[in-house]
Amino acid sequence: MEVDYIKNLFYKHKESSLQHRYITNNHIEPLLEKLGQKVVLETIGKSVLGKSIYGLKLGYGKKRVLMWSQMHGNESTTTKSLFDLLNALLNDLSGLNDILENCTLYIIPILNPDGAAAYTRVNANEVDLNRDAQNLTQPESKVLRSVFNSFKPHYCYNLHGQRTIFSAGNKNKSAIVSFLSPAQDEACDVTTNRKVAMEIIAVMDKALQEVIPNHVGVYDDAFNINCVGDTFQSENVPTILFEAGHFPGDYGREKTRELIYLSYITSLGYIAKNEVVGNFYEPYFNIPENEKWFFDVIIRNTLVGEEVVDVGFQFQERLVGKKIEFIPKVLKIEKLENYFGHREINAEGNKLLGVDNEAIEIDYENVCVILNNEKISLISK
Repeated sequence: MEVDYIKNLFYKHKESSLQHRYITNNHIEPLLEKLGQKVVLETIGKSVLGKSIYGLKLGYGKKRVLMWSQMHGNESTTTKSLFDLLNALLNDLSGLNDILENCTLYIIPILNPDGAAAYTRVNANEVDLNRDAQNLTQPESKVLRSVFNSFKPHYCYNLHGQRTIFSAGNKNKSAIVSFLSPAQDEACDVTTNRKVAMEIIAVMDKALQEVIPNHVGVYDDAFNINCVGDTFQSENVPTILFEAGHFPGDYGREKTRELIYLSYITSLGYIAKNEVVGNFYEPYFNIPENEKWFFDVIIRNTLVGEEVVDVGFQFQERLVGKKIEFIPKVLKIEKLENYFGHREINAEGNKLLGVDNEAIEIDYENVCVILNNEKISLISK
């Protein structure tokens, strides 16, 4: 399916009620009620605080794909894309019937509803569910494991979001979308099982390169059996980690949402139409590895105290009311020649102060600073 056609599908089926970064059960429950008879909707468990965890099954094909999102509650972009995907799949005129004819999808849209409501990575017991795959100490972890055992997927999609710090390689290219075929043993052997996941990732990368060339990365495949992806991969189910990252200027992750949707459609279409055995995995190794070379803002060549340095700010995501706000925080005051800023300001040797004319120090937080006696906002409008 052509990339332009998929982009048109996205704009036609984008779920307009889901916007920006704060997505909770309260946002998706009205949508679940409207899915119709083509979708089997069930409550598959409860969170620590008693919130419902929902599972959706659609399609009637032999190839079973398990997809779960917001295992980390503050990683919501892939959830928005799931509802865009559902809208398209449930439209008979979308041209996606091959997916439903050849695949059965089981989707958990928000695995960690308590974390989603609090906008935290962890659950209400402050446990990272992606480190609980073996011990299964948390109710949410047990829910996912139960679905995995009963659904018996042929493929798993582990859906996440990543911070703005990541670059695709060591170049001035943000990692807008990243993937990983997780290791399934300590040696990180490239097994047949991993090759299947790598082949599917290579197909998605090829499509994404048409839209965001050189902005796709892969994660280090160091093995950690406590991670869900590594556990499921070790049980011989090809598993793909999806990471929704930062498109320049897109802090609401709406452009990234479209790119994740493109990845869903491309990969599911490929699975539906092909017997994927891992023969075409090698392009996976051409994708650059993620590195941490970005700040949200760098003010370069500025006078701090008596020294001309660079100042690196990283945005802190805070839930204020029902909205996510971004607060710049100083993490480094030094020469940052090897780093890149999503936004860069050349101070040309002028003095930098806090908004109340105080000295700039590590951990300073404010949306504004004073540069050359002028108040400037660090948050792009």
